[in-house]
Amino acid sequence: MVDISADKLAQRAFDVGLLDNQQLEMTWSELGTRDVTADEFIAVATRRELLTKFQIDRLINSERFGYFYGDYKLLYMVGAGTFARVYRGVGRLDGKMVAVKVLRQRYGDDVQVRENFIREAEMVMQLRHPNVVPIYDVGSERNRPYMGMEFVEGSNLRSFVMARKKLTLLESLRIMRDVAAGLEYSISKGVAHRDLKLSNVLVSSTGRGKLVDFGLAAMEVKTGGVNENFNPRSIDYAGLERSTGVRRNDPRSDLYFAGAMLYHMLSGHPPLTETKDRAARLSVSRFREVKPLIQLEPTLPLFVHQLVMKSMELDVTKRHANATELLSDLKIAIHRVERGETEAGKEQEATSAAAEVNQEEGREGANHTVMVIESHAQMQNALRERLKRRGYRVLVISNVDRALDRFEDDNPVADGVIFSSAELGEQAVEAFNRFGQDEKTAEIPAILLIDKRHKELIRLAETADHRRLLALPLKVRQLRALLKQLVVDAAANKDQVAS
Repeated sequence: MVDISADKLAQRAFDVGLLDNQQLEMTWSELGTRDVTADEFIAVATRRELLTKFQIDRLINSERFGYFYGDYKLLYMVGAGTFARVYRGVGRLDGKMVAVKVLRQRYGDDVQVRENFIREAEMVMQLRHPNVVPIYDVGSERNRPYMGMEFVEGSNLRSFVMARKKLTLLESLRIMRDVAAGLEYSISKGVAHRDLKLSNVLVSSTGRGKLVDFGLAAMEVKTGGVNENFNPRSIDYAGLERSTGVRRNDPRSDLYFAGAMLYHMLSGHPPLTETKDRAARLSVSRFREVKPLIQLEPTLPLFVHQLVMKSMELDVTKRHANATELLSDLKIAIHRVERGETEAGKEQEATSAAAEVNQEEGREGANHTVMVIESHAQMQNALRERLKRRGYRVLVISNVDRALDRFEDDNPVADGVIFSSAELGEQAVEAFNRFGQDEKTAEIPAILLIDKRHKELIRLAETADHRRLLALPLKVRQLRALLKQLVVDAAANKDQVAS
């Protein structure tokens, strides 16, 4: 229970600019009276998407600032690093969803950190490429620098790998191809990455890899070198360059860490010992004692092992000379895998096939994307995690209109859609029906989650063989079975008919 009156909470939201008079009047009108609790006010405001939990928590704590940065309104935090936090935000003028990276408050008075943060944004703002997350603008609010950038629906590669343990061969190669393409472009513009790792690659809901966080690149190019004591992200690169005897900031260092990411995706294990100890991270032995990938994944094609070994070669004269060369090798490898080429004996070929079957067992949703339309944060997280474990790519959207707008293009963004009426109620049913009536989406499988007690809403729902209802409270096993039937099996049957 919130220890504040509804009137006081509403006034605070108005004072900081989160709600205007019209929005307040709409909220009070729906409530029918002002003699309500703060919890009742919050329930209506969040259902109408006027306030988020992040904003409400700050209002309750009497925070007067930190809701807006430039033209962006912050909705909730999506990530945090040593120096900055990243929020999902929305443009106040155009309603566009963005990610807003804000320097942590404790560094607000540190001139060097502020300048480095701004340099990062200014340098990366020039980059525009499908495999690089674009930065739109940079500014400062109350001594807190921020940058606005594309919000990528998906997750970072580290979370992706942790959820899946390891990725399929083709999936790994395709993501690494995207990384190499982004690197090739950025380096052509004079910007190396200098902090390549799984968490700095975002994987979109369509499976595209995008590079993010070129912080060290900006700092080093503009200042002539980063003090390693200042930024801990420099340590791994410094350790590699000491181990290989090359000059600091060698552009081939990015290629080594690209290979390390591919190694991790394929095996489920990082090639370098993970530690926070500075001396250990700088140690030459850390790089010389990398276990060959073939010991962990002996069934992978020989040419894949050779590609990883070449990109992680400590002798830089034997490593890929540049990102273009790495990209070329990746494209060739993808082509060979797609043709079914393994360069292995029949026994190894059979072992590889068996391993792939075992890897996919219980992950029936691999290579399929499902959109979930759900406004309740806890339900969003539960559905996202449960479905991701089964191999699905999951796109979660809380606003039904925004969700349906995503299907305006000719290429559907999802293979199936789950409409949840748990909080959206009739709005979810109406959207479910609109989805089935629109010729662009009429054939896409859809599931409406609905309480059996809501008989009137059930009567309104327009169903078909590929448009089904599922009872709330939800049993995940039933949802999995229905998704498999409508999305996975249906797609397989279509492929068989087509062939």
